[in-house]
Amino acid sequence: MALIRVLQVFTIMNRGGAESMIMNYYRKLDRKKVQFDFLVHRKEKAAFDDEIEALGGKIHRFDPISPFFPKKYYNELRAFFKEHSEYSIIHSHLNTFSPFPLKIAREFNIPCRIAHAHIAIDKVNLSSFLSQKESLKETFKKVIKLQLKKRVKKDATHLFSCGEKAGEWLFGDTSFTTMNNAIDTEKFKYDELTSTTYKKKFNLQNEIVIGHIGRFVSQKNHSFLLQIFAALLKRKANYTLVLIGDGPLRESLENEAKNLKIVDKVHFLGVRTDIPQLCQMMDLFVFPSFYEGLPVTLIEAQASSLKIFASDSITNEVHLTDNIQFLSINKTADEWAKKITELDSIEKIDQTEKIVKANYDIVSNTLQIQDFYTQQVNI
Repeated sequence: MALIRVLQVFTIMNRGGAESMIMNYYRKLDRKKVQFDFLVHRKEKAAFDDEIEALGGKIHRFDPISPFFPKKYYNELRAFFKEHSEYSIIHSHLNTFSPFPLKIAREFNIPCRIAHAHIAIDKVNLSSFLSQKESLKETFKKVIKLQLKKRVKKDATHLFSCGEKAGEWLFGDTSFTTMNNAIDTEKFKYDELTSTTYKKKFNLQNEIVIGHIGRFVSQKNHSFLLQIFAALLKRKANYTLVLIGDGPLRESLENEAKNLKIVDKVHFLGVRTDIPQLCQMMDLFVFPSFYEGLPVTLIEAQASSLKIFASDSITNEVHLTDNIQFLSINKTADEWAKKITELDSIEKIDQTEKIVKANYDIVSNTLQIQDFYTQQVNI
């Protein structure tokens, strides 16, 4: 059988949730049968680019899509597909922007065109803007996305989603296939030696380490997280906050930590490649996002045996172990802090069997998607 090349479509292959998820699959694929190539919409180099090329993948770089003036993009994509007839499967992870590449893929009779839902955006809320929880730019982006999502199903042959909530948000009442945000469970399995080693590395042996992984964007609600942490420190001094990620709001959040007089207890670690080891260092995971799809970070945190406090706006599908509690983001930071300090214990007990049983281990999931791609070519 000839090698199947699947064109995975992203904005940029940095360490976001959807990008990390597809890389988990890519690493476990039988690449003698199925190979991933990537069409991205940024010209700059990204975090996963070197690994993609080392695994045999090609990266095709385009300019960002302009939803108001897409003609230039359409013409460039037509030229691309004229030159690259090797793709019979295009798998778009652009959420509400998927109609742009899928429209041209349909023109070129690419038989398998997948639109993949990764997020469920909350409603446009005037009060969020007026209270400065959300910028005018963010509100405007939401309005555009709400309009674009009406076109997602038009040119797709298959609809995929990370979970029920994201799929229902993007596709409405149309049926779709769930492709789990699976992880390499063994990498995240709790290991006491790694935990001790990493705490020593960061000089946190006597600290209760609270962790968060995510881009510094308004969706993740980092400002509220800092307020929760400040409230925690008033109750108990031996907490430390570790923030992993980067993004446009990083500088303003660093300033907010200074203003709250907690900066000495907050570690901004940036983008990291040692996420499994850093999770071992953490004791608690706090995740107060305004909205999500089905965050892979919460799967990883549960596999790492962490106690988790997450926003109740996140789908309950991510509730795979007894270690996760959901709290309303309408509650005050002090109420979140009170709940966290009420924990009976932060003892870590191996949770990997529950993750595997819930079908979030990467090995079995990769076999499923590999079979799917193979079947599409053989139809």
